[in-house]
Amino acid sequence: MKKILALVLALVLTLSAAAALADTVTIAVPNDPTNEGRALLLLQSAGVLTLKEGAGLEATKGDIASTVEGVDIELTEVEAALVPEIRTDVDYAIINNNFALQAGLNPVSDSLLIESADSPYVNVVSVKEGNETTDAAKALAAALQSQKVVDFINETYAGAAVATVENVTDGFDATVDYEALKGTTISVAATPVPHVEVLKVAAEILKEKEITLDIKEVTDYVTPNEFVENGDVFANYFAHQPYQDSFNAGNGTHLVTIAGIHVEPMALYGGKQADLSALKISK
Repeated sequence: MKKILALVLALVLTLSAAAALADTVTIAVPNDPTNEGRALLLLQSAGVLTLKEGAGLEATKGDIASTVEGVDIELTEVEAALVPEIRTDVDYAIINNNFALQAGLNPVSDSLLIESADSPYVNVVSVKEGNETTDAAKALAAALQSQKVVDFINETYAGAAVATVENVTDGFDATVDYEALKGTTISVAATPVPHVEVLKVAAEILKEKEITLDIKEVTDYVTPNEFVENGDVFANYFAHQPYQDSFNAGNGTHLVTIAGIHVEPMALYGGKQADLSALKISK
């Protein structure tokens, strides 16, 4: 009997020791579909986890097939804007670039893992369907796709935001009747960094044609789309294309892209952890 008890005890201790090898690592991620999926794809690209076959841009934690041996991943899902605020309460945090910059984090120098700039997550300018061919839309797009804006993005953010404009303009569109737009105001909702700063450059270009760019600063990912849909503002500039597609599908909105401007690489930052050793990977 004693031998049996000793064997059982040894087995329990062995199983406990094996379980202890799997450390639980907490990672804060945005809770909206496209950005959580984007965060998971970043972790997969780094070898932290593997997603189930067929998991796309809107993958969730339920699509995690496996994690690196010896690591148990626990995701803390919160609104994208709140991820920087809880960073010190978790082991790691995956933060959207604009919220990282607002929090004083440099994605290039402060992150432990960073997304490639070659991605489908191009930040776009959106208007409500029906307005995409108006002179106001074309004038706004031309200003934001100008060489002046491209240079500003690449020189100011040095990799934290990368211009993706394919057909760079001189700031103007030859098909637009700028004389008819003289004295008008184009309103745009945008998140602070880098979008508002980029819009200020475009505002100077439009000012040359006596067009006022009214920039409405917002701090979340829902309000700017509601503003455009309801007609409170003409356009918005804050989100990437997959997010806008998902928002339209989920909310019945009618947002149309008029220009792609830049990519902001998403990145993983240390919270309680200062390096990647807890994830058992190397950079």
